[in-house]
Amino acid sequence: MQEKKENQINIELTDEVASGVYTNLAIITHSPSEFVADFIQMMPGVPKGKVRSRIIMTPQNAKRLLNALEENVEKFEQQFGRIKESETPPMPPMNFGTPTTQA
Repeated sequence: MQEKKENQINIELTDEVASGVYTNLAIITHSPSEFVADFIQMMPGVPKGKVRSRIIMTPQNAKRLLNALEENVEKFEQQFGRIKESETPPMPPMNFGTPTTQA
């Protein structure tokens, strides 16, 4: 008997995307219809960072991402121990005219 594979999706991951991009700062802004996450690479001693990737998503997908991150952080901490957070942010908050969150 063959199992039905309902709701199965096929996702392609190219070699270029699979290698990933290192970032050490995220700036998140939003409007009523979308969330924008800019992933930035800051280098020590260099006053200017570079946006390495920008992700634009609906508020519903932003909420799903938040839930998925919370679930995965919880699993990570159960396996490897609590993630320690810095007491002070690495740089002052930036504001581009919209509500902003740094991560």
